[in-house]
Amino acid sequence: MTIALLFPGQGSQFVGMGRDFYDKYDQAKNVYNQLDMALNRPLTDLIFNGTDEQIALTTNSQPAIMATSIAILRCLQREKLINLSSVSYTAGHSLGEYSSLVATESLDFKDAVKILKVRSEAMQESMPIGTGGMAAIIGSSLSQISKLLPELNEIGKIYVANDNADGQIVLSGEISAVDHICSNSKTFGIKRAIKLPVSAPFHCELINSAKSKIRAEVQNYNFKDFKFPLISNVEARPCKPSDIGELLVNQVVSRVRWRESVEYMIKKKVNTFIEIGPGNVLSNIAKRMDKSLTTISISNIGDFAKLKELLP
Repeated sequence: MTIALLFPGQGSQFVGMGRDFYDKYDQAKNVYNQLDMALNRPLTDLIFNGTDEQIALTTNSQPAIMATSIAILRCLQREKLINLSSVSYTAGHSLGEYSSLVATESLDFKDAVKILKVRSEAMQESMPIGTGGMAAIIGSSLSQISKLLPELNEIGKIYVANDNADGQIVLSGEISAVDHICSNSKTFGIKRAIKLPVSAPFHCELINSAKSKIRAEVQNYNFKDFKFPLISNVEARPCKPSDIGELLVNQVVSRVRWRESVEYMIKKKVNTFIEIGPGNVLSNIAKRMDKSLTTISISNIGDFAKLKELLP
C-alpha cells in the first residue's frame, strides 16, 4: 500500500464541520483552541454555529477548513489509523497546501493559521465582495473551455483557475462572466456549470494585488524539511522547502494543476489516496481518474470504520 494524503480547499466548508471530533477528542479541541488563539477571535463558534454565508467568507473558510483538516488528522494519529512515516506523498488543493505543510511538519499549525489570516484577507480585499466569483464546469475538457474564453471575455474577464480532472474545470473571473456561463451552460454545450460558494475569484490575475501582502508575510517563516514529499499546485511535482515560500505566493494567481498532480502520484505507484477534511471531492476525482485506486475521504468519525477496513 503506497499512500498519499490529500487535503481539500475552499468550497468544501460546511457549518458544523469537525464538531463530532471536537466533542470526542482532546486532540481536536486543542487544534480549534489554537485556531482561536492565533486569530484572536472565536472562529470555532462560527464553524459550529454560524451560517452558510458566514462560513463561505474567505477570511473564515480558509483557516476553518485548514483547522478542521488538521483536527481530523490529529484524531487519526490518536487512533493510530495514520502513521505519517508510511506516507509517500501529500498534496493539498489550493488552501489545502497549507494543511499539507502542517501534515509534513514543515510548518507549525499556529504559523499556518497566521499566514492564512493574511492570505485570506489579502485575497478577499483584492476585489469587493460580489464582483468576482468561480464556477465549476462539469463534462467539458480543458481544450473545449479554452475555446469559449474569448467569447466569455466579452462579458467579463474570466480565466481557467483549476484543472481538476478531465471533465472538471473551474473558471474564475468577474461575476458578470461567471453568472453568464452558469445561466447559459446549455447554449455553450456544457453539461453543468455550478457557481461555487466562494467570495472572490481565486487563481487568476484579477487578485494580483494579494501577492505582495502574502509574500511579505511568508518571508517571516522558515519552512522545515518535509517528512514526506509535497506536490506543489503550481508545478504539479514535488517541491523543495527552499522553494515553497515563493510557490505559495504564486499559487494565489496561478492555475491549480490538480489533474497533473494526481497523475504524477499515480505514476509514482501511489495506489491509496486518503482525503482528510470536509467533503470528498478530491478522493472522488482520483477514483474517476483510475478506478483501480483505493480512495477514501475522512470527514466525520463514522469514516474511521471505513479506514480500519483498509488497513493491513
